[in-house]
Amino acid sequence: MGTALDALLIAKGEKEVCLLPRMANRHGLVAGATGTGKTVTLRVLAERFSAIGVPVFMADVKGDLSGLALPGDENPKVAERVAKMGLEGFACSGFPVVFWDVFGEQGHPVRTTVSEMGPLLLSRLLNLNDVQSGVLNVIFKVADDNGLLLLDFKDLQAMVRYVGDNAAEFQTAYGNISAASIGAIQRNLLALGEQGAEQFFGEPALNLQDFMQTDSDGRGVINILAADKLMQSPKLYATFLLWMLSELFEQLPEAGDPEKPNLVFFFDEAHLLFDDAPKALVEKIEQVVRLIRSKGVGIYFVTQNPVDLPDTVLGQLGNRVQHALRAFTPKDQKGVRAAAETFRANPAFSVETVITQLEVGEALVSVLDGKGAPTVVERALVCPPQSRFAPLAGAERTAVIARSPLAGFYEKAVDRESAYETLKAKTEAAAPAPEEGKSEVASQVGTVLGAFAKSAAHAIGSQVGRQIIRGGLGSLFGGGRR
Repeated sequence: MGTALDALLIAKGEKEVCLLPRMANRHGLVAGATGTGKTVTLRVLAERFSAIGVPVFMADVKGDLSGLALPGDENPKVAERVAKMGLEGFACSGFPVVFWDVFGEQGHPVRTTVSEMGPLLLSRLLNLNDVQSGVLNVIFKVADDNGLLLLDFKDLQAMVRYVGDNAAEFQTAYGNISAASIGAIQRNLLALGEQGAEQFFGEPALNLQDFMQTDSDGRGVINILAADKLMQSPKLYATFLLWMLSELFEQLPEAGDPEKPNLVFFFDEAHLLFDDAPKALVEKIEQVVRLIRSKGVGIYFVTQNPVDLPDTVLGQLGNRVQHALRAFTPKDQKGVRAAAETFRANPAFSVETVITQLEVGEALVSVLDGKGAPTVVERALVCPPQSRFAPLAGAERTAVIARSPLAGFYEKAVDRESAYETLKAKTEAAAPAPEEGKSEVASQVGTVLGAFAKSAAHAIGSQVGRQIIRGGLGSLFGGGRR
């Protein structure tokens, strides 16, 4: 669909609505009620970015985006839309796709380490209050000070137990560590483990540079995260995507204002990012959104209503596609008015009136012009996608995964020595020898009952000169990469 300097046609009404690639990292919004066409708009934007060599990341929350990998077939609705819009030269096409899956079932496994996630986001995942979050911060600090690597889920569980068993010894240096807080953390860890945390935390950790690839034709790879199962744990979903954004911010160099983005990141069901989020976390999210633009990353929030997002975030979203909203209740009507006020008015129609009358696939669209100012809102039809509407069958998805240049790498889990192994070894070394005549079973039971006893604290108390390497969330959310 052209070079990096060409405007990207995304919709057409009285006039064409084109997105300027050099303004695409000024972020965007795709909003509208269920069934109004948000997913199609998402697909079209991803196709346009891929075609000019911009890698894309998106979460497939409904399981209907995998068709991006194959050319569209003869679809009468697509043919009708092409004819109605007068799209000359329209051709069906598949795009380079890499599938990912936290659970490793529908794509390459996605993992991060406990340290890279950091205590603030883990506190949100575990539904901890302020006191409990403070104790979790102490646990991370003790691990840092004793050179204990927190990599996988069992490292974190072992570290929580160790600090709890030795709370009296740590209290002077680190503050009060209540048994109630330790218990709350342990209970919530058990619940998190049932949601798949053991698969998510570990190595090899995701290298975000693997998202930023192009194929042999120079098209950007579209990274699709299978999120239908992940969405059953919405807080895990939102926290995972926030971690990814923060890691991108930490790892990417300053890019200024590039001719096109280095990566475009679509955040579907974006309201989940802010639901029940503490004020400190919302402020950090706002900071990431504001600053990541300079790294050449564009973030596009996909949600039902613009009012789902804080004003401080909404004000940073320059490119907007608004599908129909419903106004059945006073609250709905207030949301419609608020959404209408976010656009630069068009004297040809009332935005507040039209926003409830839009047909499926039709939208109010405003993008940034060459000077960075929003254009007058246009009522327009969104272009049809070139890829296949229908999701891939199981065999088709398997074939795409097998052809991926990453095939086999992330599938091989690595379990190197870290906090769990170190604490276990120290405990076993400190355990007394079995009494003569005592059964082996009884000996093992005694070892288990004595695990993480106070003697272990003395065994590892000396500073070993190593500290945990914590990722972007550490520096952005209160820690730091050391």
